[in-house]
Amino acid sequence: MSALLVPSCGAWFGAAANPLGSETWDQALSAFENTVNRTVDIAHYYNSSPKLFPTAEMIKRAREPGKKRMLLLNWKPEMGRTWAQVAAGDPEVDKAIDAEAQYLKSTFPEKFFLGIHHEPEEEVKPAAGSGYTAKDYRAMYRHVVQRMRANGVTNAVYVMNYMGTPHWGSQPWFEDLYPGDDVVDWIAEDPYIFGDDANWWGPFTTGVNRKDTYTNPGWPGFYTWATTKHPGKPIMLGEWGIDEQTMLGMSKADVLRTVQDGLRKMPQVKALVYWNEGTFHTVGTTRLDSSAATQAAAREVFNSGLLARQLK
Repeated sequence: MSALLVPSCGAWFGAAANPLGSETWDQALSAFENTVNRTVDIAHYYNSSPKLFPTAEMIKRAREPGKKRMLLLNWKPEMGRTWAQVAAGDPEVDKAIDAEAQYLKSTFPEKFFLGIHHEPEEEVKPAAGSGYTAKDYRAMYRHVVQRMRANGVTNAVYVMNYMGTPHWGSQPWFEDLYPGDDVVDWIAEDPYIFGDDANWWGPFTTGVNRKDTYTNPGWPGFYTWATTKHPGKPIMLGEWGIDEQTMLGMSKADVLRTVQDGLRKMPQVKALVYWNEGTFHTVGTTRLDSSAATQAAAREVFNSGLLARQLK
């Protein structure tokens, strides 16, 4: 693997294993791994300042003997401030950033993925002075990365995590979100596969390079956009999931069995971090034990080929 955690071949497989029933987040990870019959390469967790991270439980999972995992830590550092206020150096937020930097240096020296306020598109307020313009987000992200680096943090691999849908990609401010190649190591999107529209339900490639032939015909698809605008940047699916349904002649198991071919067609996708949850709003039931056929397909797909486990 490279210094920026890019695999030498194939792609990493990971998960945000949401608690099912009475599970804790920690128990949910073990249960998910039992479902797919493998240890994940990436364990995904969500964090907000001023709470320091990774927690002891997260660190335990990263260092578990015989089950090495990399951490993907999403971080919202704003503490109720606007993006513009963070970018301007709000003293309380800066204090929390500095504390996080010191915590990382003393507690967790391993390389890890760090996403800064994922999926910002739906929170953009384009009006000048709102504090939440796309350019405000860009400035906020840059400020956080630069302050972490100034504090001596060298083990964070920075991830810019978009929603990545045609609607948001077609907004006039969309290009203004990107913080810059110097502060972005990986580009991520969150493509869920669900519904009864051929733009939203179909093979793996349908989600990763989703188009909208009806209302946003100018959008080329996220994979095409990312590889054209930022060639060479590895692409991550920071979240993705498939509903349990049969639609347009394809079941969830059928969709799963298109993943390996999709990765061959889209070689810049270097990490797939699955969102495992029971039924949730809009998308449906993404958990990979939602049917016996789904679980069998998941075990087959995520233990072979380009997704075979590489971490030792």
